[in-house]
Amino acid sequence: MSQGMRRNGPAVALAAMALFVALGGSVYAATKGRIDGRAVRAKSLPGNRLKLHSVAGNRLRPHSIPAAALQTGVLGAVPATLTGAQIDEGTLGQVPRATHAETADFAASADDAQTALNAVNAVDAQTVNGHSAGCQPGTQLFAGACWQASPSFAPATAPQAAIECAKQGGTLPTALDLAAFAVQPNVKLDEGGEWSSDIVSFTGKNAYAVATVSPAGVVESGVFNAGGSSESFHYRCVIPLVV
Repeated sequence: MSQGMRRNGPAVALAAMALFVALGGSVYAATKGRIDGRAVRAKSLPGNRLKLHSVAGNRLRPHSIPAAALQTGVLGAVPATLTGAQIDEGTLGQVPRATHAETADFAASADDAQTALNAVNAVDAQTVNGHSAGCQPGTQLFAGACWQASPSFAPATAPQAAIECAKQGGTLPTALDLAAFAVQPNVKLDEGGEWSSDIVSFTGKNAYAVATVSPAGVVESGVFNAGGSSESFHYRCVIPLVV
């Protein structure tokens, strides 16, 4: 019996060693199941061996993806073009030169801003909200409005002059504005003076004095009396820039 055990001794020892190695290898594999980046040789894994979305964007080195690959869409996970639905607007800064368009917030729609597309600023715009902007022929820009370059063809009473200006979308100028306009280059008021919109004084019912301005820019007065004699003077209208 002891001889039989001695004959089987080497075989038993060899089997025990094999079992130990097998168990040790399993333990080693279990403890070393995770492979980190240090265990992977550089450039040994092709891109098609990576699961989509398995690599976060912050794990990529800046500029590691060529621009050409992004433009042509050769990378399966990167689209050739981006749509608005794929962009988080909160991550975008202000568009260059968009600072000059902040006042467009008040536009009801893009159609309202069509005429300002080529305008460097509001002065160059030809229309504002569908209204003409700028001085028409026969008028000149002064004090932020369009003044008629020549006085009326015929004199009129002060109320008649005011009515005629209103028909043209304008008003009579104030006395001081008319006096300032009178001394501008190439401006000549009517020799007898022109009506302003200023009433100097009332002398009775429907009887009052209205300020007039002479060619020299001197403020004087003319009389309107509904029940008696009234004076007539030439006049010129002031038209707003936007009509």
